[in-house]
Order: sequence, then structure tokens, then C-alpha cells
Amino acid sequence: MPTVAFHTLGCKVNQGETAAMAHLFREAGYEVVDFSEVADVYVINTCAVTVQAEQKSRQIAHRTREQNQHATLVMVGCYPQVAQDRGELPEGIDLLVGSADKPRIVELVERARQASSPLIAVSRWTDETSFQMISASQEVGRTRATLKIQDGCQQFCAYCIIPYARGPERSRSIADVVQEAHELVESGFKEIVLTGIHVGSFGQDLPGQPDLAVLVEQVLQVPGLQRLRLSSIEPNEIGEPLLELMQRHPNFCRHLHVPLQAGQDRVLKAMNRRYNTAEYRAIIDLARSFVPEIAITTDVIVGFPGETEAEFQQTYEFIKELGFSRLHVFRYSRRPGTPAAEMPQQVPQAEKARRSRALIALGQRLAKAYAKRLVGSEQTVLWESQDANGVWSGHTDTYVTVYSNDPSLQSNAITRITIDGTNAWIKP
Repeated sequence: MPTVAFHTLGCKVNQGETAAMAHLFREAGYEVVDFSEVADVYVINTCAVTVQAEQKSRQIAHRTREQNQHATLVMVGCYPQVAQDRGELPEGIDLLVGSADKPRIVELVERARQASSPLIAVSRWTDETSFQMISASQEVGRTRATLKIQDGCQQFCAYCIIPYARGPERSRSIADVVQEAHELVESGFKEIVLTGIHVGSFGQDLPGQPDLAVLVEQVLQVPGLQRLRLSSIEPNEIGEPLLELMQRHPNFCRHLHVPLQAGQDRVLKAMNRRYNTAEYRAIIDLARSFVPEIAITTDVIVGFPGETEAEFQQTYEFIKELGFSRLHVFRYSRRPGTPAAEMPQQVPQAEKARRSRALIALGQRLAKAYAKRLVGSEQTVLWESQDANGVWSGHTDTYVTVYSNDPSLQSNAITRITIDGTNAWIKP
């Protein structure tokens, strides 16, 4: 039996697609083994969101080739897609597969194993590109499943390579999404995360243009679904219908990840973001008016070209005022082929590092402040894993990590528990 191993970089969409590709290989008679083991085929599901992600993809490929001279080495996804556009395809790879070609992965690998020279399968994006499902099977952990509802992005933020790597926006049909949600619940998953590259654009390309709230309402009614979570949503795509669903349905997690990227209007405009700070604040206030206990997490980029110290301080204060429950901080990464790469006044690396440290420290304080509000309250927790000392960890629906040494707990169980600091606690 031939063997295949996977290594995944990047987002939840990539993670879900790796699981789907692994299922396709199993159906074709392959055994899926750990990436550290000897295998006939090594598949690296790449990321291109930053220069560092591309570099890491190449480093993993180089190291894998050195250790496994006779194996078939495959790179799939975003990095091959954008690398071909730049004419910079890496050497030493037996097969390069673009983002749109992942559903053909087994067929392409079989061809590559018989070929005498490297194969390239990187299709160009067109306006006619449709949503393609690799596989609906989830053979990952038994607590949280990702359900891909959409692919592609046409926002064209000035710093971002993803529209070029993932192509135009394509939505999956509501019927297909609901059917997979039924199957995931029946197979034992307690929580489903709706994922995509631009989730909030769901439905714009479908007949009748149903929006995300229409889809969410139908998924929430799947019998036995205990939790539904959104992976990320743009601020100007959060409306009252979606918030009303969260308010009415206990199984709709009280958590939204709403990218900010900058808390200063000139920088937001330079980034080609489609809102200003006043509009962003109004959206967060609206969400909290519907669900006061909601957790709002966000992304922010430091060191965007031309960002002054005064503008960074405005971002810092804006984030502090809004009181996010978690903050993901990224240093601006210059991406060839994007408008920001050619902008003047590129911020020095040392200054980006300093600003990043300041925001990370603020994010840690904000996360602790939000978590502290849960002490003494009763929360539902999805228990996930137990460490060597017998301590269980899991997440509330607001995505706060809770710990407990209760010996009766089990993985993939949702229990209601009081955060009392003794039987269940949150790390300071």
C-alpha cells in the first residue's frame, strides 16, 4: 500500500482542505502517515499570505527533499499559484498544484510518480471559475469541524496577495452546505465552523443572492448541532439579521472575528479597506447591543507603508478603547505584485517589531480582562484534550480556554460548568 504524508501551513481553509485531500488518498488506496515518517508521497499544503509563509513553504520542501531523495514531493495551494504568476516556481519539486487544482490531487500525483520530469498543474483564474469541493469528508479531531462555504476574494486590499492566490469569489449552494452539516453532526462533531476566504460575501454569486444570514439560519436548525461558529467576517458585512440570529439561537456561538487591520483612517484608506474607524466602532457597538457578552477578536497589521508613530498610537488607543477579547498582530509583509509593495516610506523592520511587541502586550492584557469577566459565571465548555497531569482544557462558545481537573470529563463533551477557580479555572 503506498503511503502519503501531509504538512499544512496557513489558515483554517487550508487545514480543512488537507483533511479533504487525505480522504481522497485513502479512497484511492493510500495509507496516510505522519509527515515525520518515511512516505512515498509528501504533500505540502502551502501558504502565501506573507513572504515568511512562502519562505517556510520552500524550507520545508527543501528539508523534505534532502531527507527523502526518492519520494514524490508535492507543493499545493497558494504558493504555487502566485509563484507561477511571478515566474518563480521552486526547483526540486516533482509536482506543483495550484489552488484551483486541489480536487485533482490524486490523479496528478499518480501521473507525477510515473513522470520523468516535474509536472505543473496551476490553472489560471477566470470569471467562470466555479466553487469546487475537494471532499466533504472530515477525518480530523472529533470536537470541531470546518465546513467550507465559500472561496476566493475580490476585496483587493493593498497589502494582500490572496485574491491572486484564491481567485474570484465563489459560493457553495445552501443545500450542499446544509447537507454536509447534517453529515458532520451525524458523524459526531459537536461544533461546526463555517470557513471561507471571504465568508461575508457568501451568496452574491448564487441565484437570488441569498446572504450569509440566510445560510446561517438554515444551518442552525440542523438537528443535534450544538455549536455553530463563524471563522471571520468583514465589519461592513455584519448586519442586524445575523446578530438577531445570534441573539435568538443558543447554538450560535457568541463570538465574531472581525478584522480591523488599522485603527487610523488614513492608513485604512491606504490599505483599501472599505470602512473607517467610526463605521467600525458603530458595528462593534451594534453587535454588543444585540449580544452584550459577545467576544470580539480581531487582526491588526503594524508597520504598513507610511504609518507614522502618531498613526500607530491612534491604532493602539482605538484597540484599547474597543476592548477586544483577543488580538492577532501581524507585521506588514511586503508582497511582490500587490500595490503596497511599491508604496514609499516602507517602515523599518526594527520599528515594525517594536510596534508589534507593544500591541501583543496590549492584546494579552485585553484577553485577560475579558476572561476575568467569566470568573464566577456558569459557561458551556466543549472539552477537547487532557494533559499528562490529568487537566482538561476546552473552549467556551466565546472562545475562552477553560481548564478543569474533573475526572468525569470526556473529549468532545459539552458540559455546563461554573468558573469557580478550583474545579474549573482560566489561566491568569
